[in-house]
This record gives sequence, structure tokens and C-alpha cells, in this order.
Amino acid sequence: MKRYKTALVLGLGTSGFAAARMLCNEETIVTVVDSRRNKDLINRARKLEKLGAQVILGARKLPRLNTTRDFEICIISPGIPPDSDWTGDLERRGIEIISELELGASRCKCPILAVTGSKGKSTLVKLCFDAMKLAGKRTAIAGNYGIPLCEVAAASRNLDWVVLEVSSFQLERVRDFRPRIGVLLNVQPDHLDRHGDMKTYLEIKSRVFRRMRETDAAIVFDRNMKDVRRTAAGKRRWITFGLSKEANFRYAEERVWFTGQNRRKSISLAGSIFANDILGVSAAAAVAAVCACRLPSAAVEKAVRAFVPLPHRMSEITVTDGVRFVNDSKATSITALCAGVKMCGGPVRLIAGGLLKEKDLTLAKKVLERRVKSIYLIGKASQQMKKAWGSAVRSCLCGDLETAVRRAFRDARTGETVLLSPGCASFDQFMNFEDRGDQFVKIVRSINEEK
Repeated sequence: MKRYKTALVLGLGTSGFAAARMLCNEETIVTVVDSRRNKDLINRARKLEKLGAQVILGARKLPRLNTTRDFEICIISPGIPPDSDWTGDLERRGIEIISELELGASRCKCPILAVTGSKGKSTLVKLCFDAMKLAGKRTAIAGNYGIPLCEVAAASRNLDWVVLEVSSFQLERVRDFRPRIGVLLNVQPDHLDRHGDMKTYLEIKSRVFRRMRETDAAIVFDRNMKDVRRTAAGKRRWITFGLSKEANFRYAEERVWFTGQNRRKSISLAGSIFANDILGVSAAAAVAAVCACRLPSAAVEKAVRAFVPLPHRMSEITVTDGVRFVNDSKATSITALCAGVKMCGGPVRLIAGGLLKEKDLTLAKKVLERRVKSIYLIGKASQQMKKAWGSAVRSCLCGDLETAVRRAFRDARTGETVLLSPGCASFDQFMNFEDRGDQFVKIVRSINEEK
């Protein structure tokens, strides 16, 4: 574990704050810089200043340490893109840049199970965490799930495992990051506005496996395995999961099938939210991960039975006049939108739109044509979506969310689902996807009250 005499922390969000606090406790001379200035940041700055850090809010340029030497290391917020002016300045000055993920992992005293992928990471992380707890292991969740790894690492000596959700933004700046078990859930078009193309995106995702050793387990969706193995050179145990008969852990017929102790075994998902081709694959990944931890697969079956879906992820709000309302506001890509529509089962009245993160909308056309009665479009992408999908499904320009929800409910028939699965980021009309989902719930409840 390398200690630093001086460090620059870029960004005072939750991860930047955790990294700065960890470094201050190691007696590193810390400078924190953020271009923003608000009440929350001022409160965080005061806490760090009490630990000896220098904090600069509302910054327009990066400071230098002094005239004779520069910062030894920079810990960068995942929200700062690799082509930003600040990143370019640091690279010209020869300052090494790492992510908070890299810093926290280097200080973590227990093994890490890391989950990455385009969609479904949080659900898989929670399922693995729940299963480990049911198996009697001292476990914590960290990373993109909500709690920075630097915060959890400080108490990791008393843990058996950390289950870590890892984003592509965090993996951009890893160097020696090595989970004991790594899971790549899927690779679908996402964040291409930042990463440029799928080849680059896949390479970044595959960095979760880059430093693994022969005793470590690399668990990959079978459809992506060929490309991942080509991208992530080196020796480790490769394990596949998926829907095909060739997968080591396979979802089929509401069960996860695998080989354990030289015999064919399975766990049942019947009656759970995982009993479908979308979440069934996630359950197969969970069984693979738990078995790689040398824990009983029965723990996953118990966790599946008790699983409470995360907010804004295919969460049912209510049924009114035979019409079901489902909040899937976390679906911020077209692939996630398609998955949400498929998981509904019956006919769907779909609410979509916002800020698009990708250009190709054609992949959704067949799914919409087969399963969606009408689409109710909101936000900036409305016209673009109507142009792409209008020939396949009735598309209504609604402008705002309340208009869309009320119109969808008015058109819906008994047995249908009004689904908010936007396929877009939310920042054109909302603070974030949580705010969008909360507003949806509020509108649905007001409709109920009017009945």
C-alpha cells in the first residue's frame, strides 16, 4: 500500500469527500478542488478543513502545490470526463491520476467481489450481499451502489467480503485494482457520449479483470465472453453464465442450473421477480459469484425469496381499475427500456423520453411493435423517438410527465401496464432519475385519490 505525502482531490461529491478524509487520516497534505459551490459542499469543506485539508470551491483552474514541487497524486471524481481541461492540465504536469475506487481498493483489508456491467448492477450487488449475509458472512456494500469504497475500506478489517458496484467511469482510472471475484453482467450500448464507441467501452469494462491472478474468478455473461477474453489478457478462472446450454451457470425454466461437486444441481426462482429471462440471468450470475466465494448456492435461493426490489427499478406502485403502474425510472438506456417492457409480460402503455445517451434507436423497434400499445413521449428526445418508432407503434407527444401519465391511464385497459421506462437520462426535466421516479409515484397517487 503506497502512502502519499501530497494529494489533489478533484470533486467534492461523496467519493471525493471519502477519499480526502481517508488521506487526511493518513497525514497526507490534501488539497480539494471543486468547480461548484453550494450548501452541501460548504458543509463538507468545513469538515475536511478541520482535518487539515485545503478546500477550494468555485474553482476555475487547478492550483499548484508550490513553486518547487507539484502534487504527488490526483484522485479524480468519476463525474469529470477524461477529455476535460482539468484532466489535460494534470497530464501535462505529469501528475498521476487515479479513481477513488483505486485508492479505496488499495486500503481494503478483505477480499472484494466487484460487479460491473451496463445494466442491472445494483440489483445483482444487492442479491449477492443478501445471500452472503444469509450465509453468515460479515459483508458490506460499496462503490457506485452508494457508499464510497474509501469509507468502507476504513472498517474492512472486520469484514469477510466487500460487494462492490463498479461503473465504467470509475474503471477509467484504475491501475492495480484487483477484486478476488469479478462479474461482468452485460455489455450494452451506454455512455457512448463519453466513451466514444463500443470497443472502447468494452475495454474499460474489462479492466475489472486486468490485474486478476490464476486463483481469482472472472465471471462473464456468455454472449460477451469471446470479446472479453480477447480484451482482458492474462490468467484467471473464467466462468460463464447466461441462457445457453454452454454456460457454466444457466437460467432456464425458472431455475438456475450448474454443476457442483461433480453433479448437476439447480436452485428454484419460481414465483420470484427473477423468474424471467432478464433477471434470471442476474440470478445465474449471483449463484456463480456465491459459489466462487465457496458459499452454498442455497443462500441465493433464500435471498431471491426475500428480495425487495430497489427503488425506481421495475417497482410496482399500485393497480387502479385493473391497470398496473410500474416505476422503472432507472432505465436510462434503450436496452434498459426494452428489458423493462419485456419484464412487464402483458400489454404496455410506455412512458419514455428525456436526454438520449445514444444515437441508434432501431434496436427497440421490434420489441415496441410486439409488446407496446402506445408510447407517451416526454422531454428533449420526444421528436427523435417519435420519428424512429412512429411507424411501429402509436406515439403521443406529451411534453411533461403528468400529461403522459394521465393520458396513458385514460387509454389503458384492464390487464395492461403503465410503465415509466424512459430509455434516457433525466436532466432535461428532473434533478436525477430518482426525482423523475418520485414525481411519477406522486402523480399516480394523485390519480388514485381522485378515483
